[in-house]
This record gives sequence, C-alpha cells and structure tokens, in this order.
Amino acid sequence: MRARPLALVTGASTGIGYEFAKLCAQRGHDLVIAADEAQIIRVAEELRGGDVRVWELQCDLSTMAGVEALYRLAQGLARPIDILIANAGRGLGGAFLDQDFAAIRRVIDTNVTGTVYLTQLVGRDMRSRRAGRILIVGSIAGFIPGSFQAVYHGSKAFLDNFAAALADELDGAGVTVTCLMPGVTDTEFFRRAGMLDTQAGRSKKDDPAEVARQGFDALMEGRREIVTGWHNKLLTMTAQITPAWLLARRNRQLSTPDARRRS
Repeated sequence: MRARPLALVTGASTGIGYEFAKLCAQRGHDLVIAADEAQIIRVAEELRGGDVRVWELQCDLSTMAGVEALYRLAQGLARPIDILIANAGRGLGGAFLDQDFAAIRRVIDTNVTGTVYLTQLVGRDMRSRRAGRILIVGSIAGFIPGSFQAVYHGSKAFLDNFAAALADELDGAGVTVTCLMPGVTDTEFFRRAGMLDTQAGRSKKDDPAEVARQGFDALMEGRREIVTGWHNKLLTMTAQITPAWLLARRNRQLSTPDARRRS
C-alpha cells in the first residue's frame, strides 16, 4: 500500500492548529504534530486510527533545540514532508513597558524565530524535491499597529511580509507558500495572552474550524494569501489607507485592560 502524504502541523493541541490537524487527517494525510503542552498527546490519540498514522512531540518551538527536535522526528520517518503548517504562536497583552522581557522574548522567539527556522529546514527539503506546500499563519494584526499588543502585532507583521517574500522566491520551484491571515478567532489565545479583560477578549469571534478550512483550501489551491471572513477583508483594505496613528488608537480601545481603561 502506498504511504499517505505527510503533514507537519505546529501548535496543534488547540484552536486553529488542532483544526488543521483534523483536516489533514480527514483529507488523506498522516501527521506529525507538535505543541508545547501535554495535550498534544491526547490530540494524537484522538486522531490516530484507521489509516491515519500520527507522531506527536511536546516541545518548545521558541527554542532552536525544540525546532531541531521536531525536525529530527520528521526526518527519522524517512518520508518527505508534503505539507508544513507553521501555526505555533503566542500572544501577550498589556503595555509594552510594563511587560516582563522574558515573556516578550518568548513571543518573538515562538512567532518569528521558531517559525522562520522550521520553515527554512523543511523548505530546503521541499525545494530539493521540487515539491511541497507551506502554510504560515500570520494575522490581520500584521496590518495594524497594536497598542497594548505591540510585540504580538509586530511579530505578525513580520510573518505576513516574510511569507509573501518567500512565496515569490519559490515561484517556479515546485513549492507553494500560503499566508493565512485570520482575525479574532475563538481559541485559547486571549486567555493565554492575559487579555480576557479587554474588549477584544469579550468580542464575538470567528470559528477556528472555518478559519482552518478556508486556510487549508487556499493551501491546496496554491494561493499566496488568504484573509478569512468578509469583515476581516474589509478591515485589511481599510487599514491600508488609514494613518498608522489612527489604527493604533483604535486598537488601544480593543486591547486596553479594563482596569487601565477605568483608571
């Protein structure tokens, strides 16, 4: 029997990454999944069965060692990675000058450094085979200066830009790069970022399963980017003609903690 194609999904324990892992399994792929929490083991048990094979790793993708451990696991299977979904990410709410720098550094190292390093390792293999698909989870936050989320928004601006550049570099190489740019989505993000006491944290949110579905379809179609949801599309178009200071002021209203807003 011919082996199923292999998909590697990071941040797969919850939210959009979990939905991506389910989609890959449902649409004919075996899986390598990773996250920095033990729940990844339960997800692997859930998805494993029938023809679906799943290999999981609990690792910290904000570190070079964590990225390398994940890559070694995939390489040890002696099978090519057909799809890379670089979804692992971390948020951080609050005023920049009040944040602990270790927490700031972890956001940057997870969202930017870890994503870039894993993409380079896997992307080189794909380029040598002239086959493969990469999806990088950016955000519409990358279009907006993020008052009270300054580092997170900056990291997503990097990823949106990086993905577009890499897609162009690999044009004609047999490897596609898709940037998924969702808006506010119903995941663990706001709890983990300490933002449940914000307007954004309490707002109506997009369904992660639908976000992942649109992203997966765009990936398989070879599209370079997708903004999910008509309201997010409208926001990104508006952001491109709105002064940065005004965008920052609007984000202040969404992301300022309640206690600070009242003071």
